[in-house]
Amino acid sequence: MSFGVVEGEAGAGPAGLTVAEIDSLPFEAVRFTGQRWALSDVRLLAPIFSSKVIGVGRNYAEHAAEHGVEVPKEPLIFIKPSTSVIGPNDAIRLPPQSQRVEHEAELAVVIGATGARRVDRAGAEKAIFGYTCGNDVTARDLQRSDPQWTRAKGFDSFCPLGPWIVTDLDVSDLEIRCEVGRDPEAMEVRQLGRTRDMVFDVPTLVSYVSHVMTLLPGDVILTGTPAGVSEIVSGDTVAVRVQGIGELSNPVVALT
Repeated sequence: MSFGVVEGEAGAGPAGLTVAEIDSLPFEAVRFTGQRWALSDVRLLAPIFSSKVIGVGRNYAEHAAEHGVEVPKEPLIFIKPSTSVIGPNDAIRLPPQSQRVEHEAELAVVIGATGARRVDRAGAEKAIFGYTCGNDVTARDLQRSDPQWTRAKGFDSFCPLGPWIVTDLDVSDLEIRCEVGRDPEAMEVRQLGRTRDMVFDVPTLVSYVSHVMTLLPGDVILTGTPAGVSEIVSGDTVAVRVQGIGELSNPVVALT
């Protein structure tokens, strides 16, 4: 298990990409080992090890409206444990405690080597290493019944991340899409939004969180989800796509 750099033109598709192994963490000085593999021969894991994942609630007005709640006056944050993180093609496991689990497609921000503590917007931008796709899987019935969201957001496998981190990307206006289905040729579009519709933009979120807790290298901030969240059931596949990054796909299974 190691980190690597994906090489090649993204438009060429997976068949045209290779992975070059590095012998360090990705946000340190990159040192290549000389080992390279075709992307198709590599199993991708979650692209980063995080001490914590910070979620942001109701950061799209239409998503807040579909739940009948108001947009918050300041970012509404919560924690997902590091044990909830899984990678591409890993299974989202539906816990028996919940009768309704839903997908939440999101842009995920990865913090870089310097970390962030009480930074302003400019400092927040410098603290960002890159971006990946995220799925803030949520047990909606437990979210509604519990006075806080830890259980609803924190089950093992409830934070898919991937497929990789893109380090040079303008995230001010990207399409976020979520498709769900059982047939890869007939997936249903459930969510379709754009990052320009965030209530609080990325630098604002990073700065705000850094005034609450120190952000360490590799920490992840999930920036909120557009409208259209809906139930997922065993046998489904959930595909989250963020423009300029790629696709994060995960099967759904029942945990018994």
